[in-house]
Amino acid sequence: MAKSGLASRLYRGEADLNIVGRRKLWFAVAGVLVLIAVLSFAVRGFHLGIEFAGGTSLQVPASVGSLDDTERQVNDVLRAKAGGAEVATAQKVGGTGADLYEMRTSELTPTQSNEVKTEIAQKFGLKFEQVGASQVSASFGGQVTERALLGLLIFLAVVAVYLILRFEWRMAAAAIASLFTNLALTAGIYSLVGFEVTPSTIIGFLTILGFALYDVVVVFDKVQENTRGITANNNQTYGEAANLALNQSLMRSLNTSVVALLPVGGLLFIGAGLLGAGTLKDLGLVLFVGMAVAFLTSILLATPLLVLLKNQDPRISAHNKRVLARRGAIARGEVTPKGAPRAAATTAEEAIDPEAAALAGAAPKVGARPAAKRPSGARGGRPAGGGGNRPGGGKRR
Repeated sequence: MAKSGLASRLYRGEADLNIVGRRKLWFAVAGVLVLIAVLSFAVRGFHLGIEFAGGTSLQVPASVGSLDDTERQVNDVLRAKAGGAEVATAQKVGGTGADLYEMRTSELTPTQSNEVKTEIAQKFGLKFEQVGASQVSASFGGQVTERALLGLLIFLAVVAVYLILRFEWRMAAAAIASLFTNLALTAGIYSLVGFEVTPSTIIGFLTILGFALYDVVVVFDKVQENTRGITANNNQTYGEAANLALNQSLMRSLNTSVVALLPVGGLLFIGAGLLGAGTLKDLGLVLFVGMAVAFLTSILLATPLLVLLKNQDPRISAHNKRVLARRGAIARGEVTPKGAPRAAATTAEEAIDPEAAALAGAAPKVGARPAAKRPSGARGGRPAGGGGNRPGGGKRR
């Protein structure tokens, strides 16, 4: 059973998933998705967290009740005392002595902040000091963004140098293009769905780059193994050898992605969802989305793009043409493939007249010496009785 499983058939190339051959389809789908993401950036933008947009963070002890009920009552206070402001996000966080509910809203003036704190304390029966309020400047988010962009540029530069030294520049170009597509699609999902962008989200973006790169390097290593010395034979084109490498690496990439997504899913759905650890939600969400997209881009984009670039190489292009020309000759019967049995008759006349075939087989080759029968007799055709070339070579008397 194991020998006939999907993983075994993929490795032996028997499953024959033609991923590289359908690269135009993958490029078209990726192009449409990236276009949708870019349009979403321009039209919808991003739901920036308080660290990027600026605002006020209110903290209330979790002992006052459920998070939903607390958010509803705080919203009532904000509408009455802060000119219709509303809670943008609410989550449960760990405090110094007990858990707290943290609610973020648009920036309040010092007077509005004091009035809101007083009203919340009266509504929940708390002391004024038990209700926290802090202002967050948007400049903090700007600093985080600048450092993240700097880290991204350094990361891409190091990756490019490593891939060029380890493989070649075409593989480096394909890998970096796949990484940019991964970032664009992940950011597009955030923009379309309206997920909040926080510093944890930026950290998660940088983290998924490493995961995506690992997956691409694994596949490219197998591609390099399958295509080493490929021009020395006329059995496979470069694209076919790369597609076989994808089939052989697919189960490994899938298993790696699933194993990586399981703990991240636990972090997101159990930690943030069931246990209410809101601080884990932002990091877990971007990791989960980014890793899933990274698996797809590393399989459907990186290697097909590499094949597209390699086919522009004159040496590979000439090799591909030789392979296709040989296959055409085999299909027309002009060339006999290696290992194929020779036909019993080479022409229709020989098949009809076996005697003619025998005569044809006995015909001398061009340039061969004519094979004539030697005259019978002793000593290779010399006259019997000896004497050599002496005249009258009879017996001596």
